[in-house]
Amino acid sequence: MPETLPRTPSFRLDGQRALVTGAGRGIGLAAAAALAEAGAHVTLAARSSVEIENAAQAIREGGGWAEAATLDVADLDAVARFFAERSAFDILVNNAGTNRPKPMQDVTEADYDAVLDLNVKSAFFVAQACVRSMIAEGVKGSLIHMGSQMGHVGGPSRSLYCASKWALEGMNKAFALDLASYSIRSNTIAPTFIETALTQPFFADAAFRDSVLAKIKLGRIGQVEDLMGAILFLSSSAASLITGTSIIIDGGWTAG
Repeated sequence: MPETLPRTPSFRLDGQRALVTGAGRGIGLAAAAALAEAGAHVTLAARSSVEIENAAQAIREGGGWAEAATLDVADLDAVARFFAERSAFDILVNNAGTNRPKPMQDVTEADYDAVLDLNVKSAFFVAQACVRSMIAEGVKGSLIHMGSQMGHVGGPSRSLYCASKWALEGMNKAFALDLASYSIRSNTIAPTFIETALTQPFFADAAFRDSVLAKIKLGRIGQVEDLMGAILFLSSSAASLITGTSIIIDGGWTAG
């Protein structure tokens, strides 16, 4: 008799409930689209109600299941209410974030608070609220935090952003250890520069674009589509033994 072959775990997410923060555009919208295409029921959350309503409608028109939820993740009382009003999610894409690039000597306290409060504090407490409901309902799920290559290296005029993304990497590893006994996995995705509506003005500066391309060994700026496979992978049973790590999607930037 021929040997029975192992079967590839499924990348499908049919019926699973997913939450994506900062989901109205760019990386967040790409994450929501990827999860919906794989069969997840996706809740898109952001401060801008019009933007996420349009995004959710586009997903529905493409055959996916999506709802919009207006939520400011910096408002921790609103975050608590949001999770109290819903059943547990199976997947969290902790994507909301910001950046204020400037040399460290020019950083103000307001800059510091804006970046660290959203990128670290809000990310922490969104994950905590999500996890509490998962544990209460016995959900075995996946947390995906949107990090950056700048959570693995430094960069000029990126002191605040690097501080926040390095912090996210440390939090992620500790989350993985705290949550392993509940079969809740926690990982980060660490992209290089991704071309979005927010970053396109920076790339209009030829010198800046050239400096970025000199670091990306594969020779091109990242696109949101470059992240969608990793998001789907970490959400699925194909990644069931992966926790506490980072998938670096940087075209070779951090390799040398």
